[in-house]
Amino acid sequence: MKLKIDVEDLAQANQGPIATTCPHCGNNAVFQVVGTDTYIGHNLYCGQRRCPDINCNSHIFVVMRDRDLVWQHPPSRVAFKTENIPAGILETFDEAITCHAAGCFVAAAIMIRRTLEEICEDRGATGKDLKDRIGDLRTKIVLPQELFDAMDELRLLGNDAAHIEAKAYDQIQKAEIDAAVELTIELLKALYQYSNLLTKMRALKKTMPQQVNDGDGE
Repeated sequence: MKLKIDVEDLAQANQGPIATTCPHCGNNAVFQVVGTDTYIGHNLYCGQRRCPDINCNSHIFVVMRDRDLVWQHPPSRVAFKTENIPAGILETFDEAITCHAAGCFVAAAIMIRRTLEEICEDRGATGKDLKDRIGDLRTKIVLPQELFDAMDELRLLGNDAAHIEAKAYDQIQKAEIDAAVELTIELLKALYQYSNLLTKMRALKKTMPQQVNDGDGE
């Protein structure tokens, strides 16, 4: 975002706390003022804010129109749970999230495709290209048909982004990448996290007092 200072005398102001999502801890919070804000014209103010989470306390720059947030840096990122996701897959998808947050949608699509490549490698799927490897993956794991279909859609989106001759190269929009990120998160949950949640539930069940009617079919 390019800002133009349209006043000769930079007036100091205090536009107060502002609600946003922390790019570091992922919490939605009301960020506290750091120092003073600066009026730069056209009802725009520049300033700094601090995450109120005592375990985070991270710093962001903000631009406000009156008291409404217009822009922040670092930008907010889509939050997702990282438990049990293999390190290489996590690193690649985290880079996709970073590209998405920065508005680099072509780069985000490419990194989402690479995430699929790494999932196939992690699960031992083989084939001459990603399309074949996803087909082989269908024979190795159990997932809802909709998630396999989603993998094909993500593959095609990343393929368009990776090849300059593709007609859709310069037409990838935020809405497409928003959906792609959401689908990839659901895929990672299904592959690496749901089984762990089930294991936790079963472990908790073993520690609970057995009900009198346990096993009566009700």
